[in-house]
Amino acid sequence: MIKEVGRLNIDDYKFLDAAVEKIFRNVEKGKNSLAEKQIIELGNTANYFVREELGKRLANYGGNGEMDDICNKLLEHFIYGVRATGLFYFYYKHQDHPEIIVKTIEKTFESVPWESETICFEMWKKAPEVMKEYMPFWAESDNEKKRAMSMHGMENIASRHPQYVLAFLSKLLDDESEEVQKKISHILTQVGRQRPLQCYNNVRRWLIDGDEQRNHTLWQTMKKLANILGQRSNRDKSNDFINVTQRIVGEWRNDPNPNVASMGSKLSGIINIKKNNKNPKKK
Repeated sequence: MIKEVGRLNIDDYKFLDAAVEKIFRNVEKGKNSLAEKQIIELGNTANYFVREELGKRLANYGGNGEMDDICNKLLEHFIYGVRATGLFYFYYKHQDHPEIIVKTIEKTFESVPWESETICFEMWKKAPEVMKEYMPFWAESDNEKKRAMSMHGMENIASRHPQYVLAFLSKLLDDESEEVQKKISHILTQVGRQRPLQCYNNVRRWLIDGDEQRNHTLWQTMKKLANILGQRSNRDKSNDFINVTQRIVGEWRNDPNPNVASMGSKLSGIINIKKNNKNPKKK
């Protein structure tokens, strides 16, 4: 029997391959109900990797049966793992048609949130132009989860297209949803690590006329970046990030705008504490 948790081994893959072959034969014979039942039995698992590998293998079906119809029904199933299996089927089947993938996760972002987020993340890497076309509409949705997911994975284009990302974030900056605000902070942190000057210029501009909620989000972001600066490891910080961050914080401390000056003082305190902890005075 296939494992309930953890990554799969060679025996698990063999088990899935054999099971999927049986499903394909039943679909070819028009035994759709039986094929659907077999998929549901396999997909009814807490193991993420089983759901993904099952969906991926089902996507290899090349016959004339009604596999699409079967997997469409899976998307509406009451069992989470079965819905996720159906989502992975359409994701792997339509690798060459990213717009179809986007339209599929538009149906599943609430019913299959974890896998939909994973796919969104991959889509910002593999098909950024398609995501740029569709995600602005998601960002205008009345659904806060959809607005938040519109940004998921956007850090994948932060280095190449920082201004696009910053402009996108600016439109959601005053969103009242806590989930959206957390996502903004996460993406903005990634932009700051990769393109600090562009990030900080925008943060300063946003601080000047920001209300309490906006300034809280920006503070959470800048605090993360200041803490990265103080880490012993250099894994998450380039020389450009270090130099720009130190210079900007120093400038902000003397900024004529009180919001910016307050932020600069607090950040300077964090950086100095981190420096002192890294270089304790010898007795």
